[in-house]
Amino acid sequence: MAHPPLPLLLALALGLAAAAKSPYQQVLQHSRLRGRQHGPNVCAVQKLIGTNRKYFTNCKQWYQRKICGKSTVISYECCPGYEKVPGEKGCPAALPLSNIYETLGVVGSATTQLYSDRSNLRPEIEGPGSFTIFAPSNEAWASLPAETLDSLVSNVNIELLNALRYHMVNKRVLTDDLKHGTTLNSMYQDLPIQIHHYPNGIVTVNCARLLKADHHATNGVVHVIDKVIATTTNSIQHIIETEESLETLRAAVAASDLNSLLESEGQYTLLAPTNEAFEKIPRETLNRILGDPEALRDLLNHHILKSAMCAEAIIAGLTMETLEGTTLDVGCSGEELTLNGKPIIANKDVLATNGVVHFVNELLIPDSAKTLFELAQESEVSKSMDFFRQAGLSSHLTGSERVTLLAPVNDVFKDGLPVVDSNMKNLLLNHIVRDQLSSKYLYHGQKLQTLGDKELRVFVYRNNLCIENACIAAHDKRGRFGTLFSVDKMLTPPSGSVMDVLKADHRFSTLVAAIQSAGLTENLNRPGTFTVFAPTNEAFRAMPQGELNKLMGNAKELANILKFHVADEILVSGAVSALVRLKSMQGDKLEVSTKNNVIHVNKEPVAESDIMATNGVIYAVNSVLQPQASRPQERGDEPADPALEIFKQASALSKVSQRNPRLAPVYSRLLARLKENSGGF
Repeated sequence: MAHPPLPLLLALALGLAAAAKSPYQQVLQHSRLRGRQHGPNVCAVQKLIGTNRKYFTNCKQWYQRKICGKSTVISYECCPGYEKVPGEKGCPAALPLSNIYETLGVVGSATTQLYSDRSNLRPEIEGPGSFTIFAPSNEAWASLPAETLDSLVSNVNIELLNALRYHMVNKRVLTDDLKHGTTLNSMYQDLPIQIHHYPNGIVTVNCARLLKADHHATNGVVHVIDKVIATTTNSIQHIIETEESLETLRAAVAASDLNSLLESEGQYTLLAPTNEAFEKIPRETLNRILGDPEALRDLLNHHILKSAMCAEAIIAGLTMETLEGTTLDVGCSGEELTLNGKPIIANKDVLATNGVVHFVNELLIPDSAKTLFELAQESEVSKSMDFFRQAGLSSHLTGSERVTLLAPVNDVFKDGLPVVDSNMKNLLLNHIVRDQLSSKYLYHGQKLQTLGDKELRVFVYRNNLCIENACIAAHDKRGRFGTLFSVDKMLTPPSGSVMDVLKADHRFSTLVAAIQSAGLTENLNRPGTFTVFAPTNEAFRAMPQGELNKLMGNAKELANILKFHVADEILVSGAVSALVRLKSMQGDKLEVSTKNNVIHVNKEPVAESDIMATNGVIYAVNSVLQPQASRPQERGDEPADPALEIFKQASALSKVSQRNPRLAPVYSRLLARLKENSGGF
């Protein structure tokens, strides 16, 4: 068996090594690429304007020049592990390899070095061994509350020493070993340190961000972090139980039996609503949710993310999945974290043994815990809600009745809401379908029953999903008991067969007489799926009188013309976004299109669309459509000139006969016929 050539094996090995790079190393590599024009081992760094916060840059950040929506400036500095040499370009020299204590002073953590000396940790980190230290930067120590720092430095042999040992691991750990969601046992009572390594290249240690990583020492490795980290011994549930500002949340968690989940092992993010957040909700809404176990559980699960998300890892917007199965847009604006674009996080990065807690001052109510009225608030169907309220139908949209609401979008009512009378109330009742539906399960031809006792049909098209004449304009919103379908127009339920509708409309009296004369009445009364392009009385009046009389006097020709106006499938206007071709019952094709929001059939504008019938849909047209064979010649109403036709044939045969002598007699006969019809040349 032949072995692959050595260069191929080497290329594969290098490819696998590149693919195995951690997100942090990938971002570092990108920063190297952006900095290489300034010399060897130079990294491009993005610095937030007005702060000391710096980030190695990924491709997206490089082009946007922003972090958390704030502008950055690019600076160039030595990549981790390298230093400048006077008179030479870039950072050509590797940092001198010394012990951890000496390395701390070189990498910007002189305060950690000083405290190591004071706490008598220095001999250990100068001596033999293999350690990792997550060393707080000088700024991290300076940002500690004064009382915290005082308590540490006033008891250096116990408190400060223990704090520093909690920042250490008794083995060498590089960034590639810092796997997302793992823990490391610290050198202080083996208490765990939580590691998160995010896809954007950010690495956190107990939610403190790695600033400068992988500084090698003779006895280990140094990583510089942006905070002093503290031990964590409490679960998320314990934080809820002991925090006064979470009293209402505590009661809600107990009522929904989520205690065990928030005590269990795992890595969650709890967006913990404070007492203030609950107080902002209308009392009626809050009582309804707190009294409904299913809605309450959905509400709480909507505040729990499936993974731990430290604030330092969020440098741009991202979508996070909740335990409820919904998503939240988590982002940042400067120093503030945002949820769904709003800066509502009051206190961030409260670390727990099983995740992280961010306190939020607004309640995030998921759709699944809302009534139909609540779903529609501040939405594109808010005017519809006012309409239903005026009609006295609120009880159907706020209670526990399982319904689906077909709510026209606000643009439908740009000229104001119609007057509510008994007929309008009945029409609105037919916008409320019995049962809670999901549009993804609707199918073509399905029948839906309304609260107004009408039967509505579902039409599935390539580009739209429609219920009668109204097409769904946005994704469903599924509430606690009801589902909201936003639709593009007011629904018009069918009120009779095609013939019933035509007879009831005075505009079609001539058409009705023509249908009866042609013997097509029974066809358009029977169950079916017709699309009828119905010529109005005006359309018949526009025909020359002689032509109209001739048509009406010939039942066969009249039936042929009328069948050309009928297709045996239902096409509502919302399904026409491009050219649609329908086969007429006469056999020829009808071409339906839209131009400037007007439906056209065979290039003729439609006067009114979507007049719904139980067995089809009617379009009013102000012209009588002509099949291809019945259309006038290009020269008008004059008969075709037979001499011209013969001349065309003769001309073609003349060229052929010159090449083939056997065709010469045929050519001669055609010339003779031409002379007969033209009277000679």
